[in-house]
Amino acid sequence: MLAIAHSELIQIFRNRAVLVTSLIMPTAATAFFIYLRGLFEKIGSLGYIAAVIVFTIGAFSLYTATVTTLAAHRQSLFLKRLRSTAAGDASILCGLLLPISVIALVQVGLILSVFAAISVAPADIALLAVAVVSTLIMMLALGAATAGVTNSPEHAQVTSLPLSLGVIAVASWVGVTGTESLTWVKRLLPGGSATELVVNAWNGGADLSDALLLLGPIVGWVAVAIALASRLFRWEPRR
Repeated sequence: MLAIAHSELIQIFRNRAVLVTSLIMPTAATAFFIYLRGLFEKIGSLGYIAAVIVFTIGAFSLYTATVTTLAAHRQSLFLKRLRSTAAGDASILCGLLLPISVIALVQVGLILSVFAAISVAPADIALLAVAVVSTLIMMLALGAATAGVTNSPEHAQVTSLPLSLGVIAVASWVGVTGTESLTWVKRLLPGGSATELVVNAWNGGADLSDALLLLGPIVGWVAVAIALASRLFRWEPRR
């Protein structure tokens, strides 16, 4: 697994398109939110800005990169060749997705640290860490599921766009309006409870029971995505 991950990491830094899509664009977008934090704080709160940062990176640095990576390796028959080695299916997928997962996690950590340094530190760092990790796991699982219906890297630009924009839209909706109305509709949408968890962790006011309640829909989406991925994912191109 580690050998596959090392090889994949080298390929990422050699691929300019991946670097722009997964690193530069999400970082620039989150820098924009931080720069205009005063305006966005009037619309929502500091927790809302933190949630949008997490989902911008989760959607483009992780989710879209996952779909593109798996589709590209399937099209080039690299997945088929890896499957002929001694590595198991789980080791292959973990090795391929480990580099982009670590990159996304480091991005979120660094950008939120900068945001906290120039604004206000989160009220509950431990809860924020749980929120970030669970959100990225959800986006990673959704990426594997979407890869199952994606035929090529070019096709990934189409198949990944609805969910990428959708989770950011949900994060903005929940972050701005809260969950006092349409509570369970917002929480059950992909990204809804995760947004509320990030907002609560940053702004304060959440207890353990609230956090566990909000983790439920996130775990549910991970389970649904894994079930879809196991059913839809293909190791070689469709004929």
